[in-house]
Amino acid sequence: MVKIRQVDATMLDKPKPTRAAPKALSPRALERLEQERKFKRMLSKLNDPSAVFEVRFEDTDKPLTVRQRLLRAAQEEGKEIVVRKSDKGWLVALATPERRSRRGRRRASGSAG
Repeated sequence: MVKIRQVDATMLDKPKPTRAAPKALSPRALERLEQERKFKRMLSKLNDPSAVFEVRFEDTDKPLTVRQRLLRAAQEEGKEIVVRKSDKGWLVALATPERRSRRGRRRASGSAG
């Protein structure tokens, strides 16, 4: 049940300065941060179409979540990648015209009119 009480107006006008200690990251958040660092390190090595990496999963990893994180990290790095299934995880490489998906809408051409 909610408790309500009347207080002095000075409590609102001059609240006590509180120094909240920065919260420590949870183990899962630390793991996500480390995974993101690994993805960015891998993406920095993707400089030509012949470079291909395989990202393998552990039992706790969700494949679609890993794929989304890979694509987000690539977008932040300014690289266009393709992610394809392999026997034990995902294959990651730079996007080439042959590797790009042909599904969905076509990309708008430079001179649409």
